[in-house]
Amino acid sequence: MDKLRRLRLAKDAMDRDWADPALDLDTVAAHAGYSRYHFLRAFKDAYGETPGQYLTHRRIERAEEMLRGANLTVTEICTLVGFSSLGTFSARFKARTGLTPSAYRARHVGRGASLIPGCYAMLWAGGFNTATSKKRGGPAPAYGDEQEQRPADRRAEP
Repeated sequence: MDKLRRLRLAKDAMDRDWADPALDLDTVAAHAGYSRYHFLRAFKDAYGETPGQYLTHRRIERAEEMLRGANLTVTEICTLVGFSSLGTFSARFKARTGLTPSAYRARHVGRGASLIPGCYAMLWAGGFNTATSKKRGGPAPAYGDEQEQRPADRRAEP
């Protein structure tokens, strides 16, 4: 497999899993089959920015979309786009756009369609991963989904 193809596999993983806060350099480098340091150098040579910078840009782009179109708090958006620290999110957002997330929203809201209700945006984005949701198993069958348990026909028994 050639070098650029391997790097594209890793870049595709970042484009697909950008919201996962557990996405780190080791995980992405594994997609390319490189050590973290070799991958870092190769990615920067090929794309002109480090994998961390690329991932941050993807997350900020998604945050911009949510700030313009969803009725969610800045903290909710911060979490949904994969940042675990509101301070880091705000600093990186301002460095990229020149505005704080709140100032960005104030500048861009009201120029188009109304905001999507937060509950729909959360549903679309997959919601929050919480300690409770991690402990739960798969969904239980809803009422009526179970196979009907018919009583055995006892007429044939002695």
